[in-house]
This record gives sequence, structure tokens and C-alpha cells, in this order.
Amino acid sequence: MDDFTLTRHDGTLVEHVMAAIRRRIASRSLAPGGKLPSIRALAQTLQVSKSTVVEAYDRLAAEGVIRSRPGSGFFSAATLAPLSLAELAPRLDRAVDPFWVSRQSLEARREVLKPGCGWLPDAWMPEDEIRRALRGLARTKDPTALTDYGTPLGHPGLRGFLSRRLAEQGVEAAPDRILLTDSGTQAIDLVCRLLVQPGDTVLVDDPCYFNFLALLRAHQVNVVGVPFTPSGPDLGTFAQALAEHRPRLYMTNSGLHNPTGASLSTVTAHRLLKLAEQHGLTVVEDDIFADFEREPAPRLAALDGLDRVVRIGSFSKTLSASFRCGYIAARPDWIDKLTDLRIATTFASSRLTEELVFAVLGSSGYRRHLESLRTRLAKSMASVVPRLERLGITPWIVPKAGMLLWGRLPDDLDAALVARHALNDDVVLAPGNVFSPAQSARTFMRFNVAQCADERVFAVLEKAMRLAR
Repeated sequence: MDDFTLTRHDGTLVEHVMAAIRRRIASRSLAPGGKLPSIRALAQTLQVSKSTVVEAYDRLAAEGVIRSRPGSGFFSAATLAPLSLAELAPRLDRAVDPFWVSRQSLEARREVLKPGCGWLPDAWMPEDEIRRALRGLARTKDPTALTDYGTPLGHPGLRGFLSRRLAEQGVEAAPDRILLTDSGTQAIDLVCRLLVQPGDTVLVDDPCYFNFLALLRAHQVNVVGVPFTPSGPDLGTFAQALAEHRPRLYMTNSGLHNPTGASLSTVTAHRLLKLAEQHGLTVVEDDIFADFEREPAPRLAALDGLDRVVRIGSFSKTLSASFRCGYIAARPDWIDKLTDLRIATTFASSRLTEELVFAVLGSSGYRRHLESLRTRLAKSMASVVPRLERLGITPWIVPKAGMLLWGRLPDDLDAALVARHALNDDVVLAPGNVFSPAQSARTFMRFNVAQCADERVFAVLEKAMRLAR
């Protein structure tokens, strides 16, 4: 009965009690058919009269929210309302809500500038290679490539390609230890379905990729943030969190961390894995930005041998966000269980998408495309850093590669307020607290240097900062 609490607002005491019961049903603390406390017990818990509870129960029964069973008590009758992720977390201003940032970026008109988004401009993607792959697939003499389900593990050729690519990074993963997914996001979701249950604890970096927080919220787990440093998570706090919270998972980016752009050091990687082994911790390593690196940072999956590390990735950042295709590399028994989960949730892989991805990745132009991307990103980083510094925005670090830059605003400015002002001028920014479980990044902002080519970005940013003072 600890979940029953009164929230005082306008209305009668009976209405307050009714609202408390509705909240417990909506939060899934009381499932359909679940028994409510007795009238006497609830009255004592909420410190109200029994007649108040009787009236509340009668009115909820009349609405069909609960049902009375003579001699047995009152039971929830409502079907579960759609899960509202926003209601499972502290109520935040929408300007610092990851769902808000994502929807503003995804739903924006073409003329809206998006220096806060996490992907490359359309013109930076390998359009010619994609068109050639589409034409080749249209001419295929194998009709099943266009019409049939994919296999449970996914396209054999693409898994073989990934196996070879992972080996180049020191990660030994045979093709049968790789499961293709519909996206990197689905890969994370499947791993969470397998390894965590509601109420478990998961460690993340603070700051971290904001969709980690959204997905973990959907799985109703307890999220604990560990301060992130330029060489990886703060290991003292990490060890303390392991001892105090006994987490099931730790979720991170090893190479080109999102949002900071930092890279994991070798020393930190070894110590982190030692702590993980001591505490039975599984690590989920999201390596979606791997192809942006010129000199690869240490990879936990390589050092661990995919024993307690799960490696995930996708192709949306360097190939096409329209090709929803990702992968999971893990130990064989987990791949087997994840495959069953994949069948249960989406039945089969998208063969058409996987054929297209395989064709583009195998083309001679893709490696040239990656080299061109690395060069363009390095030039953009070199250009954007001084432009931001002239506005008083200080980079946390200057990343070695990639598109993400984590900067502190001057004068203790509230990044959420700056973002709201910028949106009025059709510029979508990403305020720091979107990425922070502890809400400790109020004065930070993530910038995508590839999306900062338009001069309007800096003009609007300067104006928004002035208005936020």
C-alpha cells in the first residue's frame, strides 16, 4: 500500500483518493483484476475517514474502473492504459525531454536547422552507392530477395561481412554469434528484454545517449548514472555503484562517446572489465560511431572476448537512416535466446533491407565514402570549435573524430531555455539535461558539427543565449 499517496490539489478529499487509485492502476502497480486494499486499510494509509474511501470506491465502481465482489472486496477492472513513458519519470520541462528533442528533429520541416540532432546531413550520405544497390536488387533473378521473409539470424553474407569487420577491431565473432536486427535501437531493446526485468538496476554514463534513458524507462528499470570523464566512466563512483546497487547491466559507448565525443582509455577499459567480472555485471557496448574513427579506441568487446560484453551497432550514421538495420554480437547461448525474442517480437528479419545494406557495404565506393566522411568531419570540427568559442561556449574536450561536440554555455546559462528560444527561429538544439540521469548538465549542450554549416545556426544561437540571460 506504499504506492497509494495523496497529491493535494483543487478538489474534494474523495477526488484525491480516486486520483491516487487511478495513478496506481495507470503505473501498473495494480494490474487488471488486482485486489485493492480494504476500506479500513486504505483509510489508515491515506489518513482519511472510512466514509471517504467508501465514497471513492463507489464512484470508481460506477465508472467501471474497479469492481466490487461481495464478501471479497474491491478489484481493479480497468484494462491497462497505454504505457506513458513520460509518466514513469520525473516530470521534466518538455525542452529537456529526450522525446521532445527526437520528435522536433524527426518531424522538422526541411528548412529547420538541426545542430542538436545525432545524424549526418542527407548530402553527406552515399546516395550514388545506394542507387546502384537498388538498381542491382531490382534486377535480381532471385525473387525471394524481394518477397520472402529473412532468416532468423539475418542475411548470411552480411553477418559474414560484419564478422570480418569486427575482427579488424579485435573482436572475434563468428557469423553465428551475430544477430541482425531492425536497428541499433531494437538491438538494445532485445538485450534489455533478455537480461533485465522491471525493478532491476542499470548503470549508464552521466551524460549518456538520451535514448538509452528512454528505452530503460520503457523497461521500467532503475537507472543509475556514473559521472563520465574524458577517458571513460569515473571508476571510483563506478565501483561504489556496483557495491551499492548491484546492477544487472552497464550501457555505454566505448568509441566516440555520445554526447561527449570522448574515447575510452586502455587503462580504464581493463579496470572496468575487472570490476564487471567481480560483480557479475554485463556490459552493453553500443559502437554505432565506430566507422568515424581514424584510430580505433580500445573496445570492451575485444578485451573481453564477448563473454560478459554484448556488442551492438547499426548503419544509420554512415550509410542510411532509412535502412533500418543493426546487429548484436554476443556469446552463443545469448544469441540463441535473442533470436527467439526476435522471432517473438518481429518474426523475421527484413531481407530486402539486409540485401541492400550488404550490397552497399560490399561496394568499392563504401570505403572511399568512409574516408571522405572522416575528412569532412575533421574539417567541420576544426571550423565549429572556434565559432562556438567566440560565443563563449567552451568545449568539454575536442574529440579526436566524429560529429559530436559537448560544450558548456557561458554565464551559467540554462541550455533548456536557450533551446526554447532557438526553436522559435527554427533551430533545434539538444540541451544537456536531456543526456543526464542526474539532471546535472543544465549548462551543457550537444552540437553536431556536421549540421552546423549554415551561418544561421550561430546567429540564432547567439540571439537565443542573449534572450536566456
